[in-house]
Amino acid sequence: MSHSSTTPKNGHLAQIRERVRLRRESEKHATRLQLARDYFLIFAGAALLALSMDLFFIPNDLVAGGLSGTAQIINSFTGWPIGTLSFILNIPLFYLGWRFLGGRRFLARTVAASLIFSVTLDGLQLFWPGVKLTDDLALNALYGGVTAGVAVGLLFRARATSGGTDILARILERRFGTPLSQAYLYTDGIVVFLAGLTFGWERALYAVIALYVGGVLVELTVNGSNVMRVATIITNEPEDVADRILADLERGVTDWTGKGMYTGREKHVLLCAVSRAEIVQLKALIHEADPQAFVIIGQAQEVLGEGFRPLRETT
Repeated sequence: MSHSSTTPKNGHLAQIRERVRLRRESEKHATRLQLARDYFLIFAGAALLALSMDLFFIPNDLVAGGLSGTAQIINSFTGWPIGTLSFILNIPLFYLGWRFLGGRRFLARTVAASLIFSVTLDGLQLFWPGVKLTDDLALNALYGGVTAGVAVGLLFRARATSGGTDILARILERRFGTPLSQAYLYTDGIVVFLAGLTFGWERALYAVIALYVGGVLVELTVNGSNVMRVATIITNEPEDVADRILADLERGVTDWTGKGMYTGREKHVLLCAVSRAEIVQLKALIHEADPQAFVIIGQAQEVLGEGFRPLRETT
């Protein structure tokens, strides 16, 4: 009697263990795929960054900041390899990346990216020296900024950096919310100033253009071009407004209770995130439900969660 009563229980436990085992195997497989994807992006980003330096920046004495730019300046006086110099200068900053941007995993990925960049750049300089696509400084600054920005963006998506001032820029973004395009202007400004003293101020001004273009392309590569909007709606008809948004836009709405300090009356404050393309329809829906509503629409750098990009670990 006791044996027959325990058999179903044991069978149920075995099923639970099997489900746990299968889930763990699935998670391990997904982790391996993610790791392979990340290191592919690291290789592609570091190699593209080295190619950008070799084609657009180095032949035209354009220094778009960073420790690679510092290495360019030192190279102009010593002739030492730029890639090797860049890696050596990066070593003290690896500690900052380890300390503030993700520990050992971040450090391993950044060291790998820096090493690939340095080896690729020195290899290109050795076996493909003096290549110039154009003498036009504006074109070199533009396309150098685009390719370098995409390259650094790929590294950021792999949760790595190319080292140097990329680490400082990422720290400013992560800890202070500074947009990457501005962070690069702050961190690389002194390098561009030194480049002006070394290569001339005309080239330094073009380098600033490359720096800004690169920062914008980093943001587009990391976050995508689909900038989201967040609407704050103060209304006396919260149910009607929320129902229309839920039904017509299929977007979630959060209701807060506030108080108008002038009237002393309670107000309903609705919060809703939508895409840029849905803004016109959102305003029309709000007007239909409550023409007296007060609406604030702001730009969101990133929206994560149901209905948008999935929330995942980003360190």
